[in-house]
Amino acid sequence: MNENSYPIINLEKITYSYPGGPPVINELDLKFYHGDRIGLIAPNGNGKTTLFHIIMGLLKPASGKIEIFGKSVREERDFLDIRRRIGLLFQDADDQLFSPTVLEDVAFGPLNLGRSKEEAIEISRKTLNFLGLAGFENKITFKLSGGEKRLVSFATVLAMEPEILLLDEPLTGLDNQTRGKIIDILLNLDISYILISHEIDFLAATTKQIYTMENGMILSDEKAYIHKHDHIHQFGTIPHKHM
Repeated sequence: MNENSYPIINLEKITYSYPGGPPVINELDLKFYHGDRIGLIAPNGNGKTTLFHIIMGLLKPASGKIEIFGKSVREERDFLDIRRRIGLLFQDADDQLFSPTVLEDVAFGPLNLGRSKEEAIEISRKTLNFLGLAGFENKITFKLSGGEKRLVSFATVLAMEPEILLLDEPLTGLDNQTRGKIIDILLNLDISYILISHEIDFLAATTKQIYTMENGMILSDEKAYIHKHDHIHQFGTIPHKHM
Protein backbone atom coordinates (compact mmCIF):
# COMPACT_ATOMS: atom_id res chain seq x y z
CA MET A 1 0.00 0.00 0.00
CA ASN A 2 1.51 3.34 -1.03
CA GLU A 3 1.69 6.12 1.51
CA ASN A 4 0.90 8.79 -1.07
CA SER A 5 -2.67 9.13 -2.21
CA TYR A 6 -1.74 10.25 -5.73
CA PRO A 7 0.86 8.95 -8.20
CA ILE A 8 3.88 11.08 -9.07
CA ILE A 9 3.68 9.72 -12.63
CA ASN A 10 0.19 9.06 -13.96
CA LEU A 11 -0.33 7.96 -17.56
CA GLU A 12 -3.82 7.24 -18.85
CA LYS A 13 -4.69 5.75 -22.26
CA ILE A 14 -1.38 6.79 -23.86
CA THR A 15 -1.00 5.91 -27.55
CA TYR A 16 2.06 6.51 -29.71
CA SER A 17 3.11 5.39 -33.20
CA TYR A 18 6.31 6.09 -35.11
CA PRO A 19 5.67 7.55 -38.58
CA GLY A 20 4.11 4.97 -40.88
CA GLY A 21 4.05 2.23 -38.25
CA PRO A 22 1.52 0.57 -35.94
CA PRO A 23 1.07 1.75 -32.33
CA VAL A 24 4.13 1.02 -30.20
CA ILE A 25 2.27 2.31 -27.14
CA ASN A 26 -1.43 1.48 -27.22
CA GLU A 27 -3.79 2.91 -24.57
CA LEU A 28 -1.14 2.35 -21.91
CA ASP A 29 -1.87 3.10 -18.25
CA LEU A 30 0.79 3.58 -15.56
CA LYS A 31 0.62 4.82 -11.99
CA PHE A 32 3.98 5.31 -10.28
CA TYR A 33 4.15 6.35 -6.62
CA HIS A 34 6.83 7.61 -4.23
CA GLY A 35 8.75 4.59 -3.01
CA ASP A 36 8.03 2.48 -6.08
CA ARG A 37 10.88 0.53 -7.66
CA ILE A 38 9.66 -1.01 -10.88
CA GLY A 39 11.39 -3.23 -13.43
CA LEU A 40 10.39 -3.47 -17.09
CA ILE A 41 11.46 -6.50 -19.11
CA ALA A 42 10.34 -7.40 -22.64
CA PRO A 43 11.83 -8.16 -26.07
CA ASN A 44 13.13 -5.22 -28.08
CA GLY A 45 10.49 -3.26 -29.97
CA ASN A 46 7.79 -3.50 -27.31
CA GLY A 47 7.86 0.18 -26.36
CA LYS A 48 9.95 0.29 -23.17
CA THR A 49 12.33 3.04 -24.30
CA THR A 50 9.48 4.86 -26.05
CA LEU A 51 7.63 4.93 -22.72
CA PHE A 52 10.58 6.64 -21.01
CA HIS A 53 10.83 9.21 -23.79
CA ILE A 54 7.12 9.99 -23.49
CA ILE A 55 7.46 10.55 -19.73
CA MET A 56 10.32 12.99 -20.37
CA GLY A 57 8.47 14.81 -23.15
CA LEU A 58 10.96 13.74 -25.83
CA LEU A 59 8.09 12.12 -27.73
CA LYS A 60 4.53 13.42 -27.84
CA PRO A 61 1.75 10.81 -27.70
CA ALA A 62 -1.11 10.89 -30.19
CA SER A 63 -3.63 10.61 -27.37
CA GLY A 64 -3.94 10.13 -23.64
CA LYS A 65 -3.26 12.07 -20.44
CA ILE A 66 0.09 12.65 -18.71
CA GLU A 67 0.25 13.93 -15.13
CA ILE A 68 3.61 14.21 -13.36
CA PHE A 69 4.12 15.57 -9.85
CA GLY A 70 0.41 16.26 -9.70
CA LYS A 71 0.31 18.50 -12.78
CA SER A 72 -0.94 17.89 -16.29
CA VAL A 73 1.90 18.16 -18.84
CA ARG A 74 1.29 18.69 -22.53
CA GLU A 75 3.59 21.26 -24.11
CA GLU A 76 7.38 21.41 -24.29
CA ARG A 77 7.51 24.13 -21.61
CA ASP A 78 5.60 21.85 -19.23
CA PHE A 79 8.41 19.29 -19.36
CA LEU A 80 11.26 21.66 -18.51
CA ASP A 81 10.71 21.22 -14.78
CA ILE A 82 10.15 17.47 -15.24
CA ARG A 83 13.64 17.08 -16.77
CA ARG A 84 15.14 18.82 -13.75
CA ARG A 85 13.45 16.44 -11.32
CA ILE A 86 13.58 13.12 -13.21
CA GLY A 87 16.91 11.64 -14.28
CA LEU A 88 16.90 9.66 -17.53
CA LEU A 89 19.74 7.29 -18.40
CA PHE A 90 19.62 6.75 -22.16
CA GLN A 91 20.04 3.27 -23.60
CA ASP A 92 23.04 4.43 -25.63
CA ALA A 93 25.71 6.30 -23.63
CA ASP A 94 26.74 8.22 -26.76
CA ASP A 95 23.32 9.90 -26.71
CA GLN A 96 24.06 11.22 -23.19
CA LEU A 97 27.66 12.36 -23.45
CA PHE A 98 28.57 15.36 -25.57
CA SER A 99 31.29 17.35 -23.77
CA PRO A 100 35.03 16.96 -24.44
CA THR A 101 35.95 15.76 -20.94
CA VAL A 102 34.29 13.64 -18.27
CA LEU A 103 34.17 16.47 -15.72
CA GLU A 104 32.49 18.82 -18.20
CA ASP A 105 29.85 16.19 -18.98
CA VAL A 106 29.05 15.48 -15.32
CA ALA A 107 29.10 19.17 -14.32
CA PHE A 108 26.74 20.19 -17.13
CA GLY A 109 23.60 19.14 -15.23
CA PRO A 110 24.37 20.93 -11.95
CA LEU A 111 25.40 24.07 -13.87
CA ASN A 112 22.13 23.93 -15.80
CA LEU A 113 20.27 23.73 -12.49
CA GLY A 114 21.84 27.00 -11.33
CA ARG A 115 24.80 25.73 -9.32
CA SER A 116 27.96 27.82 -9.31
CA LYS A 117 30.99 26.51 -11.20
CA GLU A 118 32.69 25.61 -7.91
CA GLU A 119 29.58 23.79 -6.63
CA ALA A 120 29.13 21.92 -9.91
CA ILE A 121 32.76 20.75 -9.87
CA GLU A 122 32.47 19.60 -6.24
CA ILE A 123 29.24 17.68 -6.93
CA SER A 124 30.78 16.14 -10.04
CA ARG A 125 33.93 14.99 -8.24
CA LYS A 126 31.88 13.47 -5.41
CA THR A 127 29.63 11.67 -7.88
CA LEU A 128 32.56 10.30 -9.86
CA ASN A 129 34.23 9.11 -6.64
CA PHE A 130 30.94 7.50 -5.57
CA LEU A 131 30.91 5.48 -8.80
CA GLY A 132 34.56 4.51 -8.57
CA LEU A 133 35.64 6.96 -11.27
CA ALA A 134 38.12 9.06 -9.28
CA GLY A 135 40.80 10.35 -11.62
CA PHE A 136 38.52 10.32 -14.68
CA GLU A 137 37.81 14.06 -14.56
CA ASN A 138 40.10 15.08 -17.42
CA LYS A 139 39.74 11.97 -19.56
CA ILE A 140 38.47 12.47 -23.10
CA THR A 141 34.92 11.19 -23.19
CA PHE A 142 34.89 9.66 -26.67
CA LYS A 143 38.04 7.65 -25.88
CA LEU A 144 36.44 5.81 -22.96
CA SER A 145 35.46 2.15 -23.17
CA GLY A 146 31.79 1.23 -23.47
CA GLY A 147 31.54 0.34 -19.79
CA GLU A 148 33.32 3.55 -18.73
CA LYS A 149 30.95 5.61 -20.86
CA ARG A 150 28.03 3.85 -19.17
CA LEU A 151 29.29 4.76 -15.71
CA VAL A 152 29.99 8.37 -16.72
CA SER A 153 26.46 8.57 -18.16
CA PHE A 154 25.13 7.35 -14.82
CA ALA A 155 27.24 10.01 -13.09
CA THR A 156 25.69 12.76 -15.24
CA VAL A 157 22.25 11.62 -14.07
CA LEU A 158 23.09 11.25 -10.37
CA ALA A 159 24.90 14.61 -10.29
CA MET A 160 21.57 16.33 -10.94
CA GLU A 161 20.22 14.86 -7.67
CA PRO A 162 16.92 13.79 -9.27
CA GLU A 163 13.79 12.75 -7.38
CA ILE A 164 13.11 9.83 -9.75
CA LEU A 165 15.38 7.71 -11.94
CA LEU A 166 14.47 6.20 -15.31
CA LEU A 167 17.34 3.87 -16.19
CA ASP A 168 17.38 2.23 -19.63
CA GLU A 169 19.61 -0.88 -19.61
CA PRO A 170 22.02 0.46 -16.93
CA LEU A 171 24.25 -2.66 -16.94
CA THR A 172 25.17 -2.51 -20.64
CA GLY A 173 28.92 -2.91 -21.14
CA LEU A 174 29.75 -3.38 -17.45
CA ASP A 175 31.86 -6.18 -16.01
CA ASN A 176 30.55 -8.37 -13.18
CA GLN A 177 32.29 -6.42 -10.43
CA THR A 178 30.88 -3.11 -11.66
CA ARG A 179 27.43 -4.65 -12.08
CA GLY A 180 27.53 -5.67 -8.44
CA LYS A 181 28.48 -2.12 -7.49
CA ILE A 182 25.54 -0.68 -9.46
CA ILE A 183 23.17 -3.05 -7.66
CA ASP A 184 24.56 -1.93 -4.28
CA ILE A 185 24.22 1.73 -5.29
CA LEU A 186 20.61 1.31 -6.36
CA LEU A 187 19.68 -0.57 -3.19
CA ASN A 188 21.17 2.18 -1.03
CA LEU A 189 19.72 5.15 -2.91
CA ASP A 190 16.75 6.80 -1.23
CA ILE A 191 14.96 7.31 -4.53
CA SER A 192 12.13 5.88 -6.60
CA TYR A 193 12.99 4.42 -9.98
CA ILE A 194 11.96 2.44 -13.05
CA LEU A 195 14.56 0.13 -14.61
CA ILE A 196 14.55 -1.34 -18.09
CA SER A 197 16.65 -4.48 -18.41
CA HIS A 198 16.76 -7.85 -20.17
CA GLU A 199 18.39 -9.37 -17.08
CA ILE A 200 15.79 -10.85 -14.73
CA ASP A 201 18.25 -11.44 -11.87
CA PHE A 202 19.22 -7.77 -11.86
CA LEU A 203 15.59 -6.65 -11.74
CA ALA A 204 14.73 -9.21 -9.06
CA ALA A 205 17.58 -7.86 -6.91
CA THR A 206 16.76 -4.17 -7.33
CA THR A 207 13.00 -3.77 -7.82
CA LYS A 208 9.79 -4.41 -5.92
CA GLN A 209 7.63 -5.19 -8.96
CA ILE A 210 8.52 -6.48 -12.41
CA TYR A 211 6.30 -5.89 -15.43
CA THR A 212 6.52 -6.67 -19.10
CA MET A 213 5.13 -4.89 -22.15
CA GLU A 214 3.06 -6.49 -24.89
CA ASN A 215 0.84 -4.98 -27.58
CA GLY A 216 1.76 -1.52 -26.35
CA MET A 217 0.54 -2.09 -22.79
CA ILE A 218 2.15 -2.87 -19.43
CA LEU A 219 1.41 -6.34 -18.07
CA SER A 220 2.40 -8.17 -14.90
CA ASP A 221 3.52 -11.78 -14.50
CA GLU A 222 3.65 -12.96 -10.92
CA LYS A 223 3.62 -16.73 -11.34
CA ALA A 224 6.62 -18.98 -10.69
CA TYR A 225 7.96 -21.25 -13.42
CA ILE A 226 10.72 -23.88 -13.54
CA HIS A 227 13.36 -23.25 -16.22
CA LYS A 228 15.43 -25.78 -18.11
CA HIS A 229 18.48 -24.78 -16.08
CA ASP A 230 16.83 -26.16 -12.95
CA HIS A 231 15.77 -23.25 -10.83
CA ILE A 232 12.55 -21.46 -10.05
CA HIS A 233 11.57 -17.83 -9.65
CA GLN A 234 8.84 -15.34 -10.39
CA PHE A 235 8.16 -13.69 -13.74
CA GLY A 236 9.15 -16.86 -15.61
CA THR A 237 7.06 -16.25 -18.73
CA ILE A 238 8.83 -12.99 -19.54
CA PRO A 239 11.76 -13.39 -22.01
CA HIS A 240 14.92 -12.57 -20.06
CA LYS A 241 18.61 -13.13 -19.48
CA HIS A 242 20.51 -14.07 -16.32
CA MET A 243 23.48 -12.13 -15.02
